Amino acid sequence: MANNVVVQVRGLRVVRGGAVVLPDLTLEVRAGGVTGLLGPSGSGKSTLIRSIVGVQVVDSGTVQVLGRPAGDARLRTRVGYVTQSPSVYADLTVRENLAYFAAVLGAPRSHVDRVMHEVALESQARVLVGRLSGGQRSRVSLAAALLGSPELLVLDEPTVGLDPVLRRDLWDQFHRLAARGVGVLVSSHVMDEASRCDRLLLLREGRLLADDEPAALLARTGGRDVEHAFLRLCDETEVAA
Repeated sequence: MANNVVVQVRGLRVVRGGAVVLPDLTLEVRAGGVTGLLGPSGSGKSTLIRSIVGVQVVDSGTVQVLGRPAGDARLRTRVGYVTQSPSVYADLTVRENLAYFAAVLGAPRSHVDRVMHEVALESQARVLVGRLSGGQRSRVSLAAALLGSPELLVLDEPTVGLDPVLRRDLWDQFHRLAARGVGVLVSSHVMDEASRCDRLLLLREGRLLADDEPAALLARTGGRDVEHAFLRLCDETEVAA
């Protein structure tokens, strides 16, 4: 993985609904690889992601993205963001959706054909998004995020509910993007997806349990897989507390 840092989080504290979601989080994400943000539901993954893309109110700490404060208007075309639910219009075709988002971003119209090809949606270009399967709608959202050739791609649970073949295809796409130098941050609560990542950030109750490569994490904890390693880290944390 390249040494250049695309996300730098320092002392991040977020309170939502009176509850502390992220008490004091510090981490980095680097370009040129796929970083997996893993943890159970409610661990603070989505809150962290919202903080990185600049749509979350934070209480204290800093979040720098590509050298600028998170949410800076100049990051609009440099950061691609895919939410948990497909953020596209059901009453527009695939091409119409992408043309609309290209216009919003100021991306060339030629990018529409490029991103459809990258996510294998060319044959559905004239189909209304509302008539697509859940997996195809997820790919339309990914295509929209790829408009403008982002330097950082942030994906919040992008493979939830998808069939194994589509999950494999999407992970292959993430690695192709990383190979081009894009920083890719993927959140998931599915521990078996950890093996597809170059680096892992394990989160529990808003705290970072580990920041390591999968093989090194298993060697350090003696876990047979990442889920086992995660449980061992949880046990160690509880003992230390």
